[in-house]
Amino acid sequence: MSDRRFSVVICAYTEDRWEDILAAVDSVRRQSLPALETLLVVDHNPALLDRLAEQYEDYGEHSESAADGEKVRVLANAGPRGLSAGRNTGIAAARGEFVAFLDDDAVAERDWLRYFAEGYDDRRVMAVGGRTMAAWASGRRPVWFPEEFDWVVGCTYRGLPPGKVRVRNVLGGNASFRRSAFDASGGFATGIGRDGDKRPLGCEETELCIRLSKALPDGVLLIDDRAVIHHKVPAARERFGYFRTRAYAEGLSKALVARSVGADKGLESERRYTTRVLPAGVVRGLRDAVLARPGGAGRAGAIVAGVAAAAGGYVVGSMRARGGGATFSSGPIAAAASTGANAAAATTGATAATPRTGPIAASSSTGRIPDTGRTAASPSTGGTSG
Repeated sequence: MSDRRFSVVICAYTEDRWEDILAAVDSVRRQSLPALETLLVVDHNPALLDRLAEQYEDYGEHSESAADGEKVRVLANAGPRGLSAGRNTGIAAARGEFVAFLDDDAVAERDWLRYFAEGYDDRRVMAVGGRTMAAWASGRRPVWFPEEFDWVVGCTYRGLPPGKVRVRNVLGGNASFRRSAFDASGGFATGIGRDGDKRPLGCEETELCIRLSKALPDGVLLIDDRAVIHHKVPAARERFGYFRTRAYAEGLSKALVARSVGADKGLESERRYTTRVLPAGVVRGLRDAVLARPGGAGRAGAIVAGVAAAAGGYVVGSMRARGGGATFSSGPIAAAASTGANAAAATTGATAATPRTGPIAASSSTGRIPDTGRTAASPSTGGTSG
């Protein structure tokens, strides 16, 4: 397992998260299984690009003093603005056999990569995700916020089975893939992932994983809940307004995915989630209300409101998709401009990071997902770099 080589991709877009970005990188550099490299991909923000290049000048790709796990490469997003293109830039530049993704406002526990690596003992495994725990800005979960909707803030939610379980899709902010998986299926589709602080769309990893399962029908996707990260949830995302907006945006994204891959497979897990997990959550909330436990009625109401918002977004998204007003593209993974050793190189685009197998054309075609047996219901979190 010690020879498993991971490239860890962290996408960043704003200097407002400066301390969070440094903490994310530091958590990767402290892994019990050292990463081959950390790739910091900056989304069309020259000031942040220069600042990060200067910060990690002594830990660049040509550094002789950087120890195992300490090398940091700072790259400019080579594609259109947004999280999907940023991840594709990281994939194109990655030199490891495996590519892991960590949000820029999250920190990984020390054995995060080690547990990912264990999953790849089976050669059929193409992706391994982990468990994302919420680090609430207020110090604790809002009493009205249902655990079933923790995906709204990019975290693991009630309804996923514990342990190591086969899933339809991993969750983007805490996931890893074999590099060969992207060679087979292409990269993340642009147009459905996040773009900074704009409407928090998602589902890019859902679409990718379904496409991957078509390209490699015998491939296996896992979640191992021992691979833990802690994701920062700012105060603004603890409010009901964000909860409702994010649920609506999820519906918009799911409509695009369903139109691309077919509603049958595009919504397979969501049907189980809405017919089994959420009704149980409503009952639990109402029971807590009867027992005079804090927030019970609020949690039940939030589940109903979240379902309604997501359904509304799905209807609107379906209408837009049919009318040709909303699309996403899945073009080639472009090579990224590396910053080199200093901030000046960041502005000049000194070197190019070359994909291991050349451009990877991502297909948006649909296909059958193999029967996976015990498969978790898994709404997409879409990543939370926005």
